[in-house]
Amino acid sequence: MRLIISEKANTAKKVAQILSEGSVREGKHRSVPHHTFTWKGEETVSVGLKGHVLNPEYPEEYSNWQKVEPRELIDAEILKSVSEKGVAQAITSLSKKADSVVIATDFDREGELIGVEALSLVFEANPKLMDHVERARFSALTPGEVGRAFDELMEVSNDLADAGEARQDIDLIWGATLTRWVSRATKRYGSAFLSVGRVQSPTLVLIADRERERRAFLPEPYWELEVDLKNGEPFTVRHQTSRFKEEAKARNAYENVADTATVADVQQKSATRKPPTPFNTTAFLTAAANIGISPSRAARIAEDLYTDGYISYPRTDNTVYPRSLDLREVLGYLGRVEGVEQHAERLLSEDTLSPTRGKKETTDHPPIYPTGHASKESMRDDRWKIYQLVVRRFLATLSAPAKSLRTTLRFDSGGEPLVTGGTVLTEEGWLGVYPYSRRADEEIPNLSEGDVVEVIGKEILSKETQPPGRYGAGRLINVMEDLGLGTKATRPNIIQNLYDRGYVHDDPLVPTEKGMSVARALTDFASEIASHEMTAELERSMDEISEGRISKASVVDSSRDVLRRVYDHLQSSETEFADIVWEGIRTDETIGKCPQSGHDLIIRRNRKSRKRFVGCTGYPDCHVTYPLPQRGEIIPLGTQCDACGSPEIKVLGGKRPWVTCINMDCPKKQEQREAAEKAKEGGEGSSTRRSQELQKSTT
Repeated sequence: MRLIISEKANTAKKVAQILSEGSVREGKHRSVPHHTFTWKGEETVSVGLKGHVLNPEYPEEYSNWQKVEPRELIDAEILKSVSEKGVAQAITSLSKKADSVVIATDFDREGELIGVEALSLVFEANPKLMDHVERARFSALTPGEVGRAFDELMEVSNDLADAGEARQDIDLIWGATLTRWVSRATKRYGSAFLSVGRVQSPTLVLIADRERERRAFLPEPYWELEVDLKNGEPFTVRHQTSRFKEEAKARNAYENVADTATVADVQQKSATRKPPTPFNTTAFLTAAANIGISPSRAARIAEDLYTDGYISYPRTDNTVYPRSLDLREVLGYLGRVEGVEQHAERLLSEDTLSPTRGKKETTDHPPIYPTGHASKESMRDDRWKIYQLVVRRFLATLSAPAKSLRTTLRFDSGGEPLVTGGTVLTEEGWLGVYPYSRRADEEIPNLSEGDVVEVIGKEILSKETQPPGRYGAGRLINVMEDLGLGTKATRPNIIQNLYDRGYVHDDPLVPTEKGMSVARALTDFASEIASHEMTAELERSMDEISEGRISKASVVDSSRDVLRRVYDHLQSSETEFADIVWEGIRTDETIGKCPQSGHDLIIRRNRKSRKRFVGCTGYPDCHVTYPLPQRGEIIPLGTQCDACGSPEIKVLGGKRPWVTCINMDCPKKQEQREAAEKAKEGGEGSSTRRSQELQKSTT
């Protein structure tokens, strides 16, 4: 019997369906499904894992955070424990009956490591299989790709698996050691622990550094002059000096503008926008963020679409379609996808197809492209959005450039130069199928040189220069890639971890004061973990492991040496480190001022029930308290309710954040309660549901 091991249950089922041409017997080992069929005259069983079957962990004697010195973790033995016992038992049972094994996990570092982990269980159950192992590598769950992979079986790459294991071990050593040290130094245990990570921490520092830039930014005033003209319909122009640095000069220009303006010059210029390059992982996650889907969610959806056979493997650096990819075959099934049928048919009718090419070409996986047709009815909203994004990007890469016409009108009014411009699309090209990049046409009047129009209004606008923008999740993914922080597979989860630990909120990412203080303390006392350079160097070392140029042990040992130096420096600065972090934590927990005593109102927890509430720091002299929602993260806003004057908070939880004041007797809440009573007989509005949610969550 031949045993095929895939990374997930869906993949195992799909592989069985493809290789068997539909003739499959379904079975289970306890709760783990497997699929039996005949392939090339031999009985074959396909079974799926649930990702990693082994987890790295420390021995039990290191489990007590308060009793074990964190430095001991640097050199402690790392054990591998079974993470999915049911899956492990199924692999063990099936291996005993097998004559050969094919590893069909994802083709990347993590996938190779997962396959090698499974093999350790296989060999333990049946040592005779050690010389009968092969590897299937494919990038899409299509009959052509899977069939080719199983016709061209390869060897398992222990070097690639070693690179994945090195990353896993180093992340455990650094993360566990420093997280425990920081939590002990700040006395934050349990769910309140402060996490530190090899990639997470320099990413947090990036966000915090940008926030410091914003806070240190000194705005400079400037003035703009806008003039309203009329040529049948009114339109607005601006002074040729887009920003006046002196108000007096803006005022002088304002006074000079006459009752009419004469067209001094008309310029027209054609422009071409090239189609986008094929999706690699970073470009895909950025595009998904631009349509409102977070990187972590987009990555999960893409993985599901891959295992369901709708798109190709979603973790790739490649931006060049391989010659082996049959573009016309893809267009054939896209002709049945709602909303893009005409675009696919038009491209199919062309004599030649010339896809765009990006700068990076690799041989492991192709760019992300659609591998099957789907209907809107068969998918939930976000799945359909992601599928459509991939489909439309593929079609865009095969489409013609977009062309536009830019018209610039220059006027003279009382000797003052005025200007306006507009761009209209003349040939939509690829923008016809990829609307995410389309800009609205800017219509301007059809005027000729010498035409005179009426001035119907003018205004000086007082403005200030703005600080650098915060990082949106999509932009941050790009910056992380540029700096070598994380991998295409790990970056979405790193960003999500920052949210989960309460270091950031919203998108663009706003650091909490806790996040700011942790970043500052790490920068001051552990610059290696705060810098992207060390992490990027480790990523390069892991690439060298996968290429067989250096050993896993040498990279892990070198990383331990660096960590010892970092730890010793931290240990000598424990009090200063804790003071900085606690300053940020206290700021985050301060809601506002007590209306009775004037002391700070802070977030507290009941010692018995562990429920959180707002209490006065003037206790026991002052007994003022307010209830709080028990779910979600609380962000003090530093603002007061316009109805009752109480401090306002933002609650991050559920699908959307919401803002409320802490006063349950606020007139606004009374109105909401009355609305809730009326709504019992009919449907409920969002404000009614929010009122009910607040009442439930504070009890």
